[in-house]
Amino acid sequence: MDQSRKKKHPRKTASGISLMRHALIRPALPLFFCLGAMVLASASMGYIKIPFADIIKIVLMSISDNEFITKGINEAHAVIVMDVRLPRILTCASVGASLALSGVIFQGILLNPLADPYTLGVSAGAAFGASIALLLNLGALFVSVPLSAFAGACATLFFVIYLSYTGKSSSPLLSSNSLILSGIIVAAILSAGISFLKYTADEQVGVIIFWLMGSFASKTWMDAAVTAVFLLVGFMISLMFARDLNLISLGERSASSLGVDTSKVTLILLVTGSLLAAVSVSVSGIIGFVGLLIPHMVRLVTGPDNRVLIPLSMLLGAILLLAADTVTRAVLPHEIPIGVLTALIGGPVFCWIFKRGKVG
Repeated sequence: MDQSRKKKHPRKTASGISLMRHALIRPALPLFFCLGAMVLASASMGYIKIPFADIIKIVLMSISDNEFITKGINEAHAVIVMDVRLPRILTCASVGASLALSGVIFQGILLNPLADPYTLGVSAGAAFGASIALLLNLGALFVSVPLSAFAGACATLFFVIYLSYTGKSSSPLLSSNSLILSGIIVAAILSAGISFLKYTADEQVGVIIFWLMGSFASKTWMDAAVTAVFLLVGFMISLMFARDLNLISLGERSASSLGVDTSKVTLILLVTGSLLAAVSVSVSGIIGFVGLLIPHMVRLVTGPDNRVLIPLSMLLGAILLLAADTVTRAVLPHEIPIGVLTALIGGPVFCWIFKRGKVG
């Protein structure tokens, strides 16, 4: 009997893995092709219209110097695509995926369906750091504002963890409410600090307000590379602990009885999600509702399995934020901050989902 059970167990495991892959591949392929189509469409749209075929040739030309490929390419179009549009597009897609991934992590760790990348005050810390850099007129330096925003976000994260730690429990799961409350308190204090900085900014107040509303204007290949690297690292870490995150949703006792080190996993994922949000905010400014809305939209279709939820949320986050940026850049008569557009669209949509009782 024991031998027969041992023989059947691998079959069940293999079938479970194949079912999971099947459940992931079916929705992932359309989203992946949709993301590729969005990249081409966004690169072709703008004040100067560029055909899809020319965009493909320009991209291939940057990879290879084949004379057959480079023949007939407009040099001005090549400069627009490679130096202006593609860095902005790739940065936007990476930020959208990072915010969505961070939202999945926070909602899974804090066991709160209303959690998002800014629950712990990370966005407020980044905004405060960037406001200080802009107030001191350090914007002329290329990396001063992003570095200041990233430093402010990281400092806020560690202060919130310190503030929520009581010493009575070794597991952060028991202090999830303390983490949320600490984040709200710190975010309120930092928001008051930002208001004071804007009051004393005089001529720089317009720059601070515009940065706080979020924008992908003037992004470079360095911005795209930094966000892509952090996104790849965060994706690998979150996917590695996706099964543990599923078990954590059952409760601390159940997860511990199944061999999950809840304290270690929670701390690792908490830092990972916060750093993803910190990098995103430092590059693009404040962009709301992406990390809050995207995980719920995907969860309604695929269910709560984080092994499927994580990659699909990343793809959908990249698609939706890229679509919003394309609308602000190439469709509207005047470009508006993307954070304003995401709030105007995401707020009512999430209210509709919440009203229908889908969040719980």
